Amino acid sequence: MTTAKTFGERLAETTDKYGHLCVGIDPHTYLLERWQLPVSAVGAHEFGLRVIEALQGRVGIVKPQVAFYERFGANGYRVLEDVFEAARAAGLLVIADVKRGDVGSTLDAYAEAWLTPGMPLEADAMTMNSYQGFDTLSSPLAKAEKYHKGLFVLAATSNPESASVQTAMRVRGSQEGRTVAGGIAARAAQWNREHYAGREKGSIGVVLGATVDQELLGIDVDDLAVEPDTPILAPGFGHQGARFEDVKEIFGKSAENVIVNASRSILGDGLEGLDAAIDHHNELLRQAFK
Repeated sequence: MTTAKTFGERLAETTDKYGHLCVGIDPHTYLLERWQLPVSAVGAHEFGLRVIEALQGRVGIVKPQVAFYERFGANGYRVLEDVFEAARAAGLLVIADVKRGDVGSTLDAYAEAWLTPGMPLEADAMTMNSYQGFDTLSSPLAKAEKYHKGLFVLAATSNPESASVQTAMRVRGSQEGRTVAGGIAARAAQWNREHYAGREKGSIGVVLGATVDQELLGIDVDDLAVEPDTPILAPGFGHQGARFEDVKEIFGKSAENVIVNASRSILGDGLEGLDAAIDHHNELLRQAFK
């Protein structure tokens, strides 16, 4: 009997084949207008499908931002299902950017919606908010392991407003003496060591902004490069200011585990500029990882 590959294994294969670029499918109002599409579920549907068509065979990972579909209500969710289905059919890994966080049965239902095979919104991985406590993620963590899915847990986000919370020092528990952000990253790495031992890469990753001050936030990215490696989903490149060519300088030993997310810098020139933008960003990252 063939054992299904974990998300971490599929992620490693994808980055080996296509590189580290992840395209955020974020149908902002201004992007829909620039693409000459209606600001509606119909426009978001067309936007997503055209992006996927252009990415097929050239990029391995997409990250649809659910909020830009959710704003259109039931129709938005219906077209999001189509976008997910088209991405899977194109061989893309789908990270649902949902940032869910809650407790008990509610979080279990979120995990069921986004991680369970056969569900309309099934993705390969989802983003999680653990700021109600890492241990609240027990159900999503269990489902990720059971269904060979991935989680990306918010550790250090790129918005400046987060610093006061993420730099706060823990005064008790197993991560006493660490910042909150550093404690979350350490817990994710610990989970990978305990549940994915012997594998090259774990399936539980962290969200770590490329523009954050890692020292201030108490995160040593080299600690995330201890086998099994902890994947890093890194927003902040391109439009938000981080340079693609600096990925190794920013993430050090963990650079090979980084998913470099970009959206507006790729999608901002409209459909007519999409192919050139994909090629340009792929080339920037090929040079950066030489």
